[in-house]
Amino acid sequence: MQREPVRQIVSRSFALREHNIDTDQIIPARFLTVTERGSLGDACFRDWRFHADGSPKDHPLNRVDTQTHTILLAGDNFGCGSSREHAPWALWDFGVRAVITPRAGDIFKANAANNGLVVAEIDPAAHAALVEREDEEIRVDLEDLSVTSGNVRASFSLEPFARVCLMEGNDALGYILARQEEIARFEARRT
Repeated sequence: MQREPVRQIVSRSFALREHNIDTDQIIPARFLTVTERGSLGDACFRDWRFHADGSPKDHPLNRVDTQTHTILLAGDNFGCGSSREHAPWALWDFGVRAVITPRAGDIFKANAANNGLVVAEIDPAAHAALVEREDEEIRVDLEDLSVTSGNVRASFSLEPFARVCLMEGNDALGYILARQEEIARFEARRT
């Protein structure tokens, strides 16, 4: 799947300070019947944001302007729990383009990268400093794998292939398809 290449994300931030936010909280199981991206923004953190009758709760997520705030500062162990590709879909559809956390669930990180969502795991002290500066502009840079806001700077790592795909705007299949001519030349030399 082709999407916009990601080299830097510059945005104001919003925070969810809770730790151990699992994928069922991000996207409740009843919304997993959706098979295409693009319609899960209202389902993102649904049980935190809405009453059973669908009326909105007084929750900070209902006041986030994701036109200007696309970077989520998440508590430790974000995205833990079961594997749900719908979790990064829901966050993306809600307006999140990057998640900064001290630690994220391994499967969530892989699913996020496969779907164009950047997850930057940074050291807890730098994360705490960013949370204190919530609502300020942050730069997430995939070129030098850094997160910067004012005098706060932290490094993060990404799996190298995931990084290449994010920076090229591809998923794994798109990466292969973009190299069809190279593959054909290689195969022609082999035979």
